[in-house]
Amino acid sequence: MNQLSFSNSTTSKSKIIASSGIFQIELLIQAGEDDFPQLISISKSLEKDYGKKAILTNETIQKYFNKDGSLPFIARYRDLIIGYIIGVPLEELSNEPWARMDDNFGKRNTLYTYAFVIKSEYKGNGYAKMLKRVFLSWAEKRKRINFVTGHVINGVSAKFTGDIRIVNRIENWQGTGKSFEYYRRDMKSKLPLQKNNPPLIDRT
Repeated sequence: MNQLSFSNSTTSKSKIIASSGIFQIELLIQAGEDDFPQLISISKSLEKDYGKKAILTNETIQKYFNKDGSLPFIARYRDLIIGYIIGVPLEELSNEPWARMDDNFGKRNTLYTYAFVIKSEYKGNGYAKMLKRVFLSWAEKRKRINFVTGHVINGVSAKFTGDIRIVNRIENWQGTGKSFEYYRRDMKSKLPLQKNNPPLIDRT
């Protein structure tokens, strides 16, 4: 079911992409101020693993969710936002050394997974998988996007399917004391799916 809702700056503008009963996934065309508190509240659950920088603010919502080139989706259960995933052009993170060191920086062909979260009480129902599947499907449709990247705790990318490569590993990511890996998913690859133990990219 596709439904497009238009609104002023305080109300979000979104398009329903997929729905199942009382659950639906929406492409967030414009994040309105009325939804900022829900988005910020959900983001707080990311602090434990990703550090304080993962907590959204009014400014980061405007900067990333409402930025041309971004790809934000929200998961909604009844009328409540229960999760979100957002891809931003890698170049929007030019203040991050790791982003500038990416071989594809400046080519405008990479979406970085800025955040992906489902509230804990709604996990285990397949909602997270559906949300990520929709995100990757839409990313693949973008003509200039060849790669989707992101940071995850070491070992997590081994659970992914697709042509995945580990670009590098980072100790004490964002001061969390945890080791993370920066992975790259090739959206245009015709190679067999890499299901386990993604290889580390050789920079030599």
